[in-house]
Amino acid sequence: MHVLTLRVLDRGVRVGCEEPDTEALVTAAYGYMQGDSRGTDLDYTVGRDGVAATFFIKRPGIEPLTARDDGQFLALFDQDIAIELQKLRCDLYFIHAAVLQRADVALMLIAKAGGGKSTVCWALMHHGFRYLSDELGPVDLKTLEVLPYARALALKKQPPASYPLPPQTIRTSRSLHVPAEDMPGGISRVRAPLSAVFFLRYEPGVPGPSMRRLSAAEATARLYANVLNPLAHAGDGLDGAIRIATASPCFEFITADLTASCALLTATLEQSL
Repeated sequence: MHVLTLRVLDRGVRVGCEEPDTEALVTAAYGYMQGDSRGTDLDYTVGRDGVAATFFIKRPGIEPLTARDDGQFLALFDQDIAIELQKLRCDLYFIHAAVLQRADVALMLIAKAGGGKSTVCWALMHHGFRYLSDELGPVDLKTLEVLPYARALALKKQPPASYPLPPQTIRTSRSLHVPAEDMPGGISRVRAPLSAVFFLRYEPGVPGPSMRRLSAAEATARLYANVLNPLAHAGDGLDGAIRIATASPCFEFITADLTASCALLTATLEQSL
């Protein structure tokens, strides 16, 4: 068995891989977060049943999870570790968002499923943005800083040719996974102050992208709808959404052409700073 030792949000995660397929998948998705073994807070065993040809995920005290293919396996592993990290770091305010860094500040991208969050994230990294996260935005409400969560970026479909994927991209039945090591803009290893929040909506039929500044009230409502652990915080999480929405400018961002969208977001961020 090959063991991966991860350090995720300052918690120890051990992943014992019983065969090469699952080892390759977990390493591609989480390998950048390999770290020291200062205690184990989460202990996984993953592998593949040779008879049933199904993947499995085991953790002490829970029923094993099973997946019929590599895409479902990674999706289940992502979901389980995200939930358990929220329990281990209930002091953090988890938002379902991608997070990038420009200069010394962070910006958050939020969208519904299929809204183009990961694609815009990938494109922005070709324009000087550094990668913090694709799925989880863990915010320290005391400092309004976002912690890095450098899991591989997951795309549901091939991006435009002007933003090509690297050869190391892992292609599963569900998505395309770009390992953190291959991010064109580089990786941020440290927390960064949140400077702006963008709520994305992809509109392929519009002539060009557009940006609208949101009121604190509208931004709070939109943020709250994307909080993953609201009940762990004061006011059932509403206080945290209000704090972020009143401290950071928030925008509705209608995206279209990727290059034009990246240019508009960059200009908006520079003006807001």
